[in-house]
Amino acid sequence: MLDKFKKNYLILMITFLFIYFFFNLLDGERGLISYMEKKDNYKQLKNDQIVLTKKIADLEHKNSLLTENIDLDFIEILIREKFLFGKEGETTYIIRENGNQK
Repeated sequence: MLDKFKKNYLILMITFLFIYFFFNLLDGERGLISYMEKKDNYKQLKNDQIVLTKKIADLEHKNSLLTENIDLDFIEILIREKFLFGKEGETTYIIRENGNQK
């Protein structure tokens, strides 16, 4: 038995090494399956980044409408959306008080 093992030692070692590398190629932390999962996760994160970047740009634009140059039309839209104020076809008037009052 030991004599057969010595004769086939190289074949057995090559077979075990092949099996070892094959399983590590497919499975494991750096395997092919893990690579595909990480690649899908990367694509999903890139898509999420694009969506969040667009949301941030939209929020920055809305913020600039409220802070830098006040856009009265945008304020009217906000009032109608948030407070359900007014009806369609109705004109909303914004009355400003004098800044001299204390």
